[in-house]
Amino acid sequence: MQNFKIPGDIVFGENALSHLTTLKGNKAMIVTGGSSMKKFGFLDQARKYLEDSDFTVEIFDGVEENPSVETILKGKEAMLQFEPDWIIAIGGGSPMDAAKIMWAMYEHPEVTFEYLGYGENFPKLRNKARLVCIPSTSGTASEITSTGVVTDTKNHVKYPISSPEIVPDIAIIDPILPSKMPKHITANTGMDVLTHASEAITSTGASDYTDALAIQAIKLVFKYLPIAYNEPDNIEAREKMHNASAMAGMAFASASLGISHSLAHKIGGMFGITHGLANAILLPYVTQFNRKSTDKVDWIERELGIEDFPNAIKELNKKLNIPLSFKDTEGFGLEDNKKFYEELKNMSVNAQDDPCTLTNPRETNPEILALIYEHAYKGEDITK
Repeated sequence: MQNFKIPGDIVFGENALSHLTTLKGNKAMIVTGGSSMKKFGFLDQARKYLEDSDFTVEIFDGVEENPSVETILKGKEAMLQFEPDWIIAIGGGSPMDAAKIMWAMYEHPEVTFEYLGYGENFPKLRNKARLVCIPSTSGTASEITSTGVVTDTKNHVKYPISSPEIVPDIAIIDPILPSKMPKHITANTGMDVLTHASEAITSTGASDYTDALAIQAIKLVFKYLPIAYNEPDNIEAREKMHNASAMAGMAFASASLGISHSLAHKIGGMFGITHGLANAILLPYVTQFNRKSTDKVDWIERELGIEDFPNAIKELNKKLNIPLSFKDTEGFGLEDNKKFYEELKNMSVNAQDDPCTLTNPRETNPEILALIYEHAYKGEDITK
C-alpha cells in the first residue's frame, strides 16, 4: 500500500502571496534567510498582509544556505519565547527546511535532533502552530514535501529528516518571488527540479500518480527553464517553473528519490557545493548507470520525443552554463583532485547509507558509488 500526501491548500499564480490575509490567528513568526526577501520587498509585504489581519509578527532571519543544527536550536528558542500559532517560512529551501524542524522542536522541546532523524518516532505536530511555506526559488519543493535537510557542520554531513507531520499546511506558490533570482540560482534550482522528477520516475516507489506529475514537470523544465534563465522577467516561464517544482515535489514526496540525491547530499556536505548544482552534474551519469535496471528512462525518452535522455540533460546544462564535471566547478575546492580523492571513500560510504539510496532502481555499494563519483568528477560517460 502506498500513500500520496500533499499540503491541504496549494495556492498558486501571480499575487498568491496575498493569501496570507486569509489566515486566522494571533501571532505569526516569519522564518527567512538572508537579505534577498527584504531587499525585494517580499518580507515587508508578507508582514503587512499578516498585520492587516491583526497578527503580531516576529521575524527570525539569517537562516544560512545549508541550515545548521545550531540555527535550528536558535529558532526553537525564539519560538518558545514568542509562542506563534502560525509559522511562515519564506525564501529558498533552506528557511523552509529550517522552519519545519524548528516547528517540531517548538512543539516538542524535549526531543533531540537525533530523535527526529527516525521517521517512525516523529512526534505529532499542530498542537501549538501550523506552517505556511512560500518558496522564492523554483527547485527545492520544500513547500510541498515531508522532508527537511539539516547540516551537521562539525561532521560535514547533511541529514534529510522526513515525516508526514512536517508537510506544510499551506503552500503559496507565487511566480513573482522567483523572478528576482540571479541567473545561476535559476539554473541550479531548475536542474534540481529535473532531478526530483527524473528520480521520482525511476524510483522503485513510483506509481501512476507520481509518474503523471513527474513527467509533466520534466516537460515543463525542458521548455521553460532556458526561457526563465535568459528572460528573468518572463512571468509565464517563472510560473511554469514554479509549478514544475511543486509538481516534482509532489511526485518525489511519495515516490522518494535515488542515488543522485544520495551522492549530492554527501558531496554537498563535504565541499559546500550547492545542492542543485551537484544534482545537475550527477544526473546524466546516474541516469546512464540506472537505465540498465529500469525501462523508465526509455519511457521518458518516448514521452519527450528524444533518443538520449542523459545527453539531453548535458545539453540543457550547457545552455545554463553549468559544468559537466565536478573538476570544472569553481569555488568549492573540487579543482584539487587530491582533496576529492581523500574524501571519496568517506562520501561513498555515507551516500550508500543515505535514505534516498533505498529506492534507487539499481543496486549499489560504496565501491560502485565511488566509481559514479569518479565519472562525474572527470565528466566521463558510464557505459556499464
